[in-house]
Amino acid sequence: MKLLSPDCMVLLCASLCASVGAVWDIRTRRIPNLLTGSSLALALMFHLGAGGWRQMGLAAAAGLVGGAVFFFFFLAGGMGAGDVKLMAAVSSIAGFGHLQEIFLATVLTGGVFALFLAVTRGRLKSTLRNVGVLVQHHAIAGAMPHPELNMHNPATLRLPYGVAIAAGCWITLWMQAGLK
Repeated sequence: MKLLSPDCMVLLCASLCASVGAVWDIRTRRIPNLLTGSSLALALMFHLGAGGWRQMGLAAAAGLVGGAVFFFFFLAGGMGAGDVKLMAAVSSIAGFGHLQEIFLATVLTGGVFALFLAVTRGRLKSTLRNVGVLVQHHAIAGAMPHPELNMHNPATLRLPYGVAIAAGCWITLWMQAGLK
């Protein structure tokens, strides 16, 4: 059965890790360091045991890449540090072989969830306008957070992005397992 393949097993572990993070994110709007740190450590130990130092190094590098991409959005004021650490942990678990798919599925589901949130809160027009403002701001100011449109402003809509990360992992597992 393809679902029991090594690729699917690491994606299942990444999906479970991300799902726990998503539940915490929904309930508390925080993703605990205990989850992300222990998941990262377990991922590295697993990859060391499964493939030696080289595989562990690749898993660490995947975690760095996964975290670094999301770190940019953290610096720009668009996401929390827990989301960055969760993505780093999930990336280390899954490894480079699935990093692109997880990123793509996460970003797409995050966009769909953001649109859904804006529509259900009756703020689609202002959200789209704010996206344009943010694009202009970041074109000029780089990664500097916008003074008003950032995570620290309680008036902005906030998406628990751990949910998008979990969805991205599950979608990647679903596609890898051939459950289309």
